Amino acid sequence: METIVHAHRALEAESTLTDRFQTTVPSAVRQALQLGKKDKIKYVIQSDGSVLMKRFEADEADPVLDQFLSFLAVDMQKHPEKLQPLTTSMRHSVASLVADVDIDLDAPLSDKDE
Repeated sequence: METIVHAHRALEAESTLTDRFQTTVPSAVRQALQLGKKDKIKYVIQSDGSVLMKRFEADEADPVLDQFLSFLAVDMQKHPEKLQPLTTSMRHSVASLVADVDIDLDAPLSDKDE
């Protein structure tokens, strides 16, 4: 009887951090994860210090956000008297606060952001 053993070969690649803590994802990694421009990457730090990097899928749950939204739901059920409708003046007030804010998520970090 013949036994066939398939060895799983791990992909290894390296990159360098810039002065702004940015790096380029190596081509082999981009291809293996099927990453394209503007795609997001998720990093999971294991208890042994190793890091799992995978393509971020938008439908993945965020445990912190899920807990916060659950807290809000419970609080709204316990204290419905605290709920207020969003008025036109409140909406205009918020709009004026962010009117001149321009954000480019693809821009490199500035020194003050690090």
